[in-house]
Amino acid sequence: MKKTMVSSVLFLIAVFLFVGEDTKVQATTNLDYGSSGQEVYDIQGKLFRMGYLHTEPTGYYGNLTERAVKDFQYETNLWVDGVVGTKTRNQIDNVEMMAKVVNGEARGESYQGKVAVAAVILNRRNSTEFPNTIQRVIFQENAFTAVLDGQYYLQPDMDAYQAVIEALNGYDPTEGTTYYYNPEKATDEWIFTRQTITQIGNHVFAE
Repeated sequence: MKKTMVSSVLFLIAVFLFVGEDTKVQATTNLDYGSSGQEVYDIQGKLFRMGYLHTEPTGYYGNLTERAVKDFQYETNLWVDGVVGTKTRNQIDNVEMMAKVVNGEARGESYQGKVAVAAVILNRRNSTEFPNTIQRVIFQENAFTAVLDGQYYLQPDMDAYQAVIEALNGYDPTEGTTYYYNPEKATDEWIFTRQTITQIGNHVFAE
C-alpha cells in the first residue's frame, strides 16, 4: 500500500514538473510562418492597429503576417527575420503601450507634439532617475495623467502609433527632456521649478 502511494505521488510530481516545463517552453516559443493560435491572433491585432498588417487577424501566421512583422522590425531597428521572438514581442508591446500614452496625453496636439510625448517616455527609460523599462516608466505611480484617469485604455489612432515609431527612430523634438506639463492645467507647483527647454503646442517640456 505504501509503495503504491509513493509511486502515485512520484508520478504526480513528474507530471507536474513536465507540464510546468512545457508551459514555460510554450510561453517563450517563437512565432513564425505556419504558427497558429491565440497569441498569433493577438500579435496580428496589434500589427493591424499599427498599420503593418493589411487584413483582419485570423490566428494563422501566413505570408501577410510575416511581411507585416518584417516591416515592423525594419522600422523599429530590429533584426529583420519575420520571426516574433522575445525582442520583437517586447517591441510590439512597447509600441502599443507608448501609443496609448501618446493618445491619452497628446490627443488634439500636433503630430510633433505627439512625437514629443513618446520621446519623453524613451528619455525616462534611458535616464537613471526613472525605471529602466517602458512598462515601468508608464506605470510608475502618478507618472502619466492618462493612466490615472483611464484615457490610457482608449484605442490609439494611427498618428499615435507613427509618432512612437518616429521617436524610436531617434526623433526627439524635446531635446532630451524627461518632463512635460500643460501650464494651464498643472496643479503641482513643483513642476514649475523645472528648467524649461521648449514648448510644443500646449505642453511645456522641461528638465
